[in-house]
Amino acid sequence: MSSVTVPTTAPGEVATADVAIEAIDLVKRFGDFTAVDGVSFTVPRGSVLGLLGPNGAGKTTTVRMMTTLSPPTSGTARIAGYDVREQPGMVRQNMGLTGQAATVDEILTGRENLRMIGGLYGIGRKTLARRSEELLEQFSLSEAGDKQVKSYSGGMRRRLDLAVSLLATPPVLFLDEPTTGLDPRSRSELWDVLRDLVADGTTLLLTTQYLEEADQLADDIVVIDKGTIIAHGTSLQLKEQAGSASLVLTVSHADDLTTAESLLRKNGAEVFVDVAARRLTTAAAGLGDLPRVAAWFDESGISVDDFGLSRPSLDDVFLSLTGHRAEESSNTDDTDNTTDEERS
Repeated sequence: MSSVTVPTTAPGEVATADVAIEAIDLVKRFGDFTAVDGVSFTVPRGSVLGLLGPNGAGKTTTVRMMTTLSPPTSGTARIAGYDVREQPGMVRQNMGLTGQAATVDEILTGRENLRMIGGLYGIGRKTLARRSEELLEQFSLSEAGDKQVKSYSGGMRRRLDLAVSLLATPPVLFLDEPTTGLDPRSRSELWDVLRDLVADGTTLLLTTQYLEEADQLADDIVVIDKGTIIAHGTSLQLKEQAGSASLVLTVSHADDLTTAESLLRKNGAEVFVDVAARRLTTAAAGLGDLPRVAAWFDESGISVDDFGLSRPSLDDVFLSLTGHRAEESSNTDDTDNTTDEERS
């Protein structure tokens, strides 16, 4: 499988000193199966890169290589300037990782979890006590700090997991599907926390299959499918790749659908008709200004309930790139979650 050439600066030139994360032609094979095939990208310091793709696309495998958990078959990565092959210890000192499943101990309290992990990091007692309280406050867990984690909601556990990964104040943080399984409110609250981290200078690499999440958080998005990068750019740039805006209108009476469709086709438009919803959709490009289009319907005596432009979404981008929508992909086997040993 050939890889798509991705600029090693994104978007625009980025000096090496300003790059926090760099993937360089990463390849990972498990026997005859190629999970990641020639992945390259850079993430400027203090920014967010969204690694977007369906289950099994290779997102988690890419993160495992970049965080020294799984050696690349070929290629390499640099984190905060340190090479994952040659300087794995320095890489681990300069990054934090929050995986798909919370790794905190449910029997311990939130505060005990922080102090236990901080002790493993070798953080001094006074510094650890201060840092633990700072993180509990930052993640709105102060009141729950002395409660067992098994009593926490899913959103609280994810926030504690993030807090643990930030104990050593790493400049780079990897987040692998951080909001999977969270309800919309908890997801939104976690997004706010991540925005605060970036505002404080942390660089984030976020893997997700949630299109809205990438749209909300990422400065730059890499779309990966079947182990290969198939698109790279800002949210706006990717949406522009999906095509122009669509004109969407809903007629008041079902009897007018055929007439409305004929009117649009007469003016050179390709039209998609949703009979049940009394809705017509067509590419806005080539129809001229919208007031003129509205005048056609008015002159023809066609009453319209709704009339407006629909901009391409990231879901439209995903559909145009892969031939299927993201939600259809989320039911596929997740090869990302397969361990190296299981694949070997």
